[in-house]
Amino acid sequence: MTTATARPPAIAAWPAWRRGVAAALCAGMLLPALAQTPSHAPAPAPAAAAVPSAPGPAAATVPPSRAPTTAALPPVPAPAVAAAPSVPAPAASTVPSSPALAAAVPPSRAPAAAGPPPPAAAAVPSSRAPAAAAVSPPSRAAVALTAADAETWLDGLMPTALRIAGVPGAVVVLVKDGKPLLQKGYGYADWDKSTPVDPESTLFRPGSISKLFTWTAVMQLVEQGKLNLDTDLNRYLDFKVPAYKGKALTLRHVMTHTTGLEEAGRGLIVYDAPTPDLGQVLQRYIPPYLYEPGTTQGYSNWASALAGYIVQRVSGQSFDDYIEQHIFVPLGMKHSTFRQPLPAALRGQMSQGYGSVDEQPKGYEVVNLAPAGSLAAPGADMGRFMLAYLGQGSLDGQQILKPETVRLMHTQITRGMPDLNGIGLGFYQQDTNGHRALGHGGDVNMFHSELYLLPDDGIGLYVSVNSPGRHDQGKWLRERLYQGFTDRYLPDQRQGAGAGVDMATAEAHARMMAGAYRNTRREDSTFMSALQLLSPVRVKVAERGQVAIEIGGGRNVFREVKPFLWEEVHGKRRLQAIVEDGKVKRWGLEPYVFAFVFEPVPFMASTPVLLLTLGALGVAVLTALAWPVAARVRRKHGLARPARPLTLVRVAACLVPVSLLLWMLALEATDGSDPGWLLMLAQGVTIVAFVGGLLASAWHVRSVFAGAGADAGGGRAARALAALWLLSFVVLVAVGAWHHLLSFNPNY
Repeated sequence: MTTATARPPAIAAWPAWRRGVAAALCAGMLLPALAQTPSHAPAPAPAAAAVPSAPGPAAATVPPSRAPTTAALPPVPAPAVAAAPSVPAPAASTVPSSPALAAAVPPSRAPAAAGPPPPAAAAVPSSRAPAAAAVSPPSRAAVALTAADAETWLDGLMPTALRIAGVPGAVVVLVKDGKPLLQKGYGYADWDKSTPVDPESTLFRPGSISKLFTWTAVMQLVEQGKLNLDTDLNRYLDFKVPAYKGKALTLRHVMTHTTGLEEAGRGLIVYDAPTPDLGQVLQRYIPPYLYEPGTTQGYSNWASALAGYIVQRVSGQSFDDYIEQHIFVPLGMKHSTFRQPLPAALRGQMSQGYGSVDEQPKGYEVVNLAPAGSLAAPGADMGRFMLAYLGQGSLDGQQILKPETVRLMHTQITRGMPDLNGIGLGFYQQDTNGHRALGHGGDVNMFHSELYLLPDDGIGLYVSVNSPGRHDQGKWLRERLYQGFTDRYLPDQRQGAGAGVDMATAEAHARMMAGAYRNTRREDSTFMSALQLLSPVRVKVAERGQVAIEIGGGRNVFREVKPFLWEEVHGKRRLQAIVEDGKVKRWGLEPYVFAFVFEPVPFMASTPVLLLTLGALGVAVLTALAWPVAARVRRKHGLARPARPLTLVRVAACLVPVSLLLWMLALEATDGSDPGWLLMLAQGVTIVAFVGGLLASAWHVRSVFAGAGADAGGGRAARALAALWLLSFVVLVAVGAWHHLLSFNPNY
């Protein structure tokens, strides 16, 4: 589902890749604003006057000129607050937060490298990723995390950030040492009605954070002996999921996103529609395998929903009933639900979801793979969920999981790369500044959320926004908030990075890394395969032996600190590559490595093929444009009508741009609906245009080369043009067949 955004994969429907590209281009617009927040100012001394619970100074004094548009923006309402008593702490200076990585990997389901199966993703007992040297020297002390200081910091950051990003509202929840520290709403749940966000009651959509509840339910049934993580999961189903060359799929594969399955997104999110039967949705389309289970990271909403269906089957209760009775009620999450549409009692509490403040709300998003992302919950309820996990499965005397189960979920780590953060049983690692961190992100089309747990520090942080904002800047706010929070309250105390590898080695390894790559969360068997041709991830050699990753216009530079291990320059991300026989087989990038890694693109998704395809399309378009001109010349000079093969070539050429237009419309229709007949029409016209054009151009070539009596110059020109048409349609048919454009497969 995140997503996307290029965020860590989210449950959001696949069209989020289009917004992810814009996010990378525009992330820099938001970062300077966040850099001006009090996270860069000295923290208030403990003797200072009490900080009011109303909005901080920044919330009230942001000048209108800070807003990104000329339209008048209504004032930000006084946020609803529930703050626990603060603990006095000595004054300390802060550490500036580093720039966010402007790398949005499109959920374009970009595909992987051919060749033998990669080695299995390793599950290791350590809960901490192998230590990375700090990027900056530990020259600053931590600010004590108190309710008063956190509120002042957030009040200085959030109102300005929301205005610039064009996001109507947000909720932020902080828990610490077993109790809520700060729960606060910012902006509006309903922009038109100026309804403020209330952290206690306003419902947001946490997206793929819903999966944490599904994993909790699975582990409850494991504790009861009703489920086994390592047995064939068909044992619990009323339909069969095929094995991969005799190797069965298990719940451990599902919880660690190593199923090897293609992603599936058709009809994932629709608006204001009834919820379909989960079993029917799952059986309607079982994605094929890309990899052997247990070997490769590949985030899967379909597999996550399958786990929820297993909970339903084994428990004998509907998934909604099970979650309510075994998680929501024990934890006192009184306003949370997975039910779709919302129960009548909760509808008045639901925040609207917006594309941005400039757009009208879109309606209630119905997630058809419900266990993967249909949760609706207020910030306060999400705080209670965080407290339960920080409390080793217990809250207010209610035990939802045994402590040893919680430890297992957080410490049995599967890694896509040996030295990077990995994923536990459902929770993925987000270690930062030398502190152990776990959590999950979540994205539906309109809402974007993040949940972070720092178990060793007793801290939980949850943030959710009700809009991706202008150019997806709202999505990036989550990452920036987490970076700023950890740099302020949990700064890096490790020694700075050393000199790294020598220059000659760095330059040689950078040259090895240079190239085009696709990710392992993708589809190879549907028309979505074409996106790998259009949007590969490019790695280039940068200055001083560094490597640069270019995604959606963003350029992020990394320096090599160990052989084939890079750290982001002026950032915290790490990149690692696996090299065999002097060639890069795959590489991973934090924080996305838990969900997918990157592999070299095959030839049919390479730049040369893309250029050939663009050339072939250009020939077809020029032929279509030239046809009426040629007809006018023929009539003016009384020339003979063209032969039938030539006419058919021209008809096919005219259908090529028509097919492109239909594909664009079909792709646009997938954003919140099912394209249905439009997709079939695009596929049908493409088949007629490409295959018909190939047959017609072959007929025309035969006629021209077999013809006689033409003058020498005209004959050569006619033959060259006929050969060009034939070559162009050969390219279009080859590319269309490889990327499944020439089929009536409705799945994606």
